[in-house]
Amino acid sequence: MLWFGVWTLLVVGTLVGAFFLGRRLWRSATAFAAELGRAAAAAQQLADRVEELRLAAEPRDTGTTLLADPAVVRLRYDAVRAARHARRAERVERHRRTWASWGAYWR
Repeated sequence: MLWFGVWTLLVVGTLVGAFFLGRRLWRSATAFAAELGRAAAAAQQLADRVEELRLAAEPRDTGTTLLADPAVVRLRYDAVRAARHARRAERVERHRRTWASWGAYWR
């Protein structure tokens, strides 16, 4: 009768330990899957940014404009100027937000 109790206790203890081990493995696996999802999203953002930078780094037509049609040169100049103004406006807005956020620390 004593051996029956010992073996019953061993089997129940093993089943309880297996339950806790299985639960921990399940939680670890779900956390790992979530991290893989985050890593995939970060890799996609990185790939998009690399493509954007690659397109920005492509050589542009900077050929001589001395004998080019003035209307074409003016259109190209206006486009470059508009892009510069857009970048400047974006930079001013970014600085304004930064100063506003820093102002919250010093009030």
